[in-house]
Amino acid sequence: MPKIEVNQVAEILKKHKIDPALLREIVEALNVAVQPDPNEEDKPPPLKKQFVILLSDPEHKLPKVDLVGWVVQIPEDTSPITLRERIFKGAYDFNASKKGRRLPVKSVGEALEAVGAKFFKECELWVKTKEAVSVMITDNVLPRDEIRIERAPRRREEEAD
Repeated sequence: MPKIEVNQVAEILKKHKIDPALLREIVEALNVAVQPDPNEEDKPPPLKKQFVILLSDPEHKLPKVDLVGWVVQIPEDTSPITLRERIFKGAYDFNASKKGRRLPVKSVGEALEAVGAKFFKECELWVKTKEAVSVMITDNVLPRDEIRIERAPRRREEEAD
């Protein structure tokens, strides 16, 4: 929507011979509406967030070292086993392109970071995180004894007091 100056609105209203008192009220209201909101300046910058992959390991088979990975999407009806071939095909197609011949990718990590979405889209692969993210491991059990959950009082209980 195009922006218009308050002065232009006042001139248009003068041309249509609006009562000067009403014109003054309208211009004052427009000037107040145009003023920046002082609360907006006090807002802190938005909190930066990161992706983390959480793996379930109830049988403790995974190693106890720091792992990193990428978040990707593939069609629901396809097997996750095809993921590696999809990444390889997208990387090979990229390396065959003009930009890929100048700066070829040599690893899966480089491919996920540098290859454009159009090469992976042809392979039905969508990369959600270009940079590697932390992978956390859980045993998939909630410890009920250690955590105490406090319930908020109900309204009826508050009204009775």
